[in-house]
Amino acid sequence: MADVWSLGFTFAIVHMILGTSSRQGFSSGQELILFLLSVPCWLALAGLYGLYEGDRLRADTTTLDDFWPLFHAVTVGVWLTFVASRLTNHVHASERRLILFWFLALVILPLGRVIMRVFIRSRVAFLQRTLIVGAGLVGQEIARKIRRNPSYGLELAGFVDNDPLPLHPELADIPVLGTTDDLSVIVRSYGIEHVMLAFTGDGHDAGLDVVRACNDLDVELDIVPRLFEVVGSKAQFHSLQGTPLLGLSPPVLSTSHRIAKRAIDILGATFGLIVLSPLLAVVAISIRLNSKGPVLFRQERIGRGQQPFTILKFRTMVADAEDRKSEVAHLNAHLSTDARMFKIPEDPRITSVGRVLRRYSIDELPQLWNVLRGQMSLVGPRPLIPHEHQYVNDWGLRRLDLTPGLTGLWQVFGRSEIPFAEMLVLDYLYVTNWTLWGDIKLVARTIPALMGRTRGAA
Repeated sequence: MADVWSLGFTFAIVHMILGTSSRQGFSSGQELILFLLSVPCWLALAGLYGLYEGDRLRADTTTLDDFWPLFHAVTVGVWLTFVASRLTNHVHASERRLILFWFLALVILPLGRVIMRVFIRSRVAFLQRTLIVGAGLVGQEIARKIRRNPSYGLELAGFVDNDPLPLHPELADIPVLGTTDDLSVIVRSYGIEHVMLAFTGDGHDAGLDVVRACNDLDVELDIVPRLFEVVGSKAQFHSLQGTPLLGLSPPVLSTSHRIAKRAIDILGATFGLIVLSPLLAVVAISIRLNSKGPVLFRQERIGRGQQPFTILKFRTMVADAEDRKSEVAHLNAHLSTDARMFKIPEDPRITSVGRVLRRYSIDELPQLWNVLRGQMSLVGPRPLIPHEHQYVNDWGLRRLDLTPGLTGLWQVFGRSEIPFAEMLVLDYLYVTNWTLWGDIKLVARTIPALMGRTRGAA
């Protein structure tokens, strides 16, 4: 429906700007009829490019993932229209009209899909009843990620495991519905539409039985691969005489890629500082009026190549917050679970203005100056303080092959909600699977993530 309305809207705008393209004796009404007859062809072309399968097959599908298939489909569709118009004597589609339609469609079609995804993913009918096979550490981590991202449209029905581990307190209300031997009965009884196969202690053959049962039951199946901690977006399947192999290319970032990334950083930071300068001035005045102390907060962080630098942020706490840290240490949410992290929900040291700034990450905006100076990037690994960095070693140090970022996977997927160990894995995957298009997608997904809106639509 999003594509139908978007194509119609695009046709209407082209008609308003350029008028009818018909030859003499051919009315605009007849042109409209021809366009309506062509809509099924457009939808079929989009279907050939897999543009109606993503939301069913992948929980985290976004419109950004659709962009290149949409680009190809629209380009091919416009070209076929051009050829057809030259081979017939009915409608003459000028190059000017086709170029305008092509350009507008590349803007309106993605926008229509974003709006429709936001609308649809808030509806109960969109939810897929989901079952996780494996109630071990990995299966429970998958469940927590589903809980943290309701926009995925996955309604967690429960676990299946012959020997489940004690459930995390966050998942105490999720039942273990039975064993893998009961899978077929459970799927039918609970109306399961989506199964996720995590690791179980049942062995290889039991895993094969789960996959075959899901195929027979006509439900979607996701499999958590072995070595999932290092399998990123660049991984590609190929085969060796019928045996499937998962190929991981070496993480090499060429000089041209580094230059392109730095050029985008300079342009983006300069543009941001200029456009946001009125907001920065208002925030600075508000901080000064709200509490005593400097406007900017300076803190040492570890940058690329383990070189320290001073990060800039708007001050969100009282001026003596660091001196009072010992007073509130007992409130640390990670006190009993992970000594590497320090996070206090509703920290009493935060000022009233600071609370608003943190809610929308406005306090991070001065880091655009760090980006302009080359100490940070618009997108990259999380910049750690020295206390946190001391716990990073071995493979984790690969995260600093790239410059720390103003945003990144850690920002989009939950910020402080993400455990330290998982943050290191995310940064490792970012560095070893870096692409320029991936950076663009992360920047586009950061804004709705910060605003607390539905993730996965953009």
